[in-house]
Amino acid sequence: MTRCPYEECDDSGFVIDLEARTTRACRCRPQRIAEAKARRLSAVIPRRFAEVSFDRPPVTQIAAHVVEEIRRYVAALDERLDCGRGIWLMGDVGTGKTSLAMLISKAALERGRSVAIYSLPKLLYELRKTYDDSSEMTYLGLVESLASVDLLHIDDVGAERSNEWVLEQLYTIINARYEEERSVIITTNLEPAELEQQITERTVSRLTEMCGDPLALFGEDQRKAVDLPSRRPVGGPLRYGEYPA
Repeated sequence: MTRCPYEECDDSGFVIDLEARTTRACRCRPQRIAEAKARRLSAVIPRRFAEVSFDRPPVTQIAAHVVEEIRRYVAALDERLDCGRGIWLMGDVGTGKTSLAMLISKAALERGRSVAIYSLPKLLYELRKTYDDSSEMTYLGLVESLASVDLLHIDDVGAERSNEWVLEQLYTIINARYEEERSVIITTNLEPAELEQQITERTVSRLTEMCGDPLALFGEDQRKAVDLPSRRPVGGPLRYGEYPA
């Protein structure tokens, strides 16, 4: 954000009344603070997903009803982010979960919203780094930044080997966003019951309230079938807990 969207301040985040000799925070200040914190985080769409689009593979090869849910989310993106509504994508390896999640993150960045994008292993690595004396960011500073961005995108939830420290970090981040009504996008290869065993019931409970039921994508690994000229769309009309024959 550079210009005040409300045209109330001089783009500083404060409204100055020279006659009354008073200063007050502008309506744009919370967003400016969030953006400043977000600059410490990873908000770059990876090169592999830079051109992701509803009109290109692999998205065009994903079942239409799943893609339509993502289209609806993107169409109402600002409203969804403002009320802290997220998306949970679940299913087999290589079925396009990350591509769909990147579509949302890309749209949010294009609209000037603050976004942080991590795989769970990478996110935990960044948290561990804060314990180093040479770290430029404190642990609390990183958690606060992760809690304040408009959208937190976490790939491969459940991929990290669980231990008490991992479980506590993930709960801390999800709970902080839950309390602040901030949106989360997650992708996972695990069904809800399996995810509960991996990251605990209390964390999954919050994700369910924030994101609703997961969007399920089942099918063959597209990464292994890239040379096949035709294959059925993945993510067919299955709900979680159901598997193709």
